[in-house]
Amino acid sequence: MIVTGPFSSGRQAPGLPRLPTPPSGWPIGSYATYEEAQRAVDYLADNEFQVQDVTIVGVDLMLVERVIGKLSWGRVLGTGALSGAWFGLFVGLLLGMFSSAQGMSYAPVLVGLVAGVVFGAAFAAMSYASTRGRRDFSSASQLVAGRYDVLCQPRNAEQGRNLLARLAMGSHN
Repeated sequence: MIVTGPFSSGRQAPGLPRLPTPPSGWPIGSYATYEEAQRAVDYLADNEFQVQDVTIVGVDLMLVERVIGKLSWGRVLGTGALSGAWFGLFVGLLLGMFSSAQGMSYAPVLVGLVAGVVFGAAFAAMSYASTRGRRDFSSASQLVAGRYDVLCQPRNAEQGRNLLARLAMGSHN
């Protein structure tokens, strides 16, 4: 059995450890953003480098929570009702397709939609009320790093470092 994380495809790549382990290799580049580190590895791949020896490591991890907006009862109830409506519509469509031998029945769709709106708003209200005003804002969280190091196994580190030096100097030959 393979247990996967939110960023994995479910299949284990050959040669990768099954348990979380610290990265290994020699640093061949360091970048301020993930995009720059990704571009460096892409450059290595474009130049026939063995990228299976490369690892991108985020260093100095931070959890960044960006505040999106203020919460109000209207926004909470509206969002809950909308979320419930989608779920109710889905359940109603399923019930409508399989409840009648003559074809699609729309009564279960309408009942599912209305029930979804009511229950969605009710559960959102209960959730918001339970915070007692301690969290009157919505936000989005993101895990970011202070820098991104590109590591390479020692057998190819010198070649990788040379290629990345050419990239940094602007020579893309």
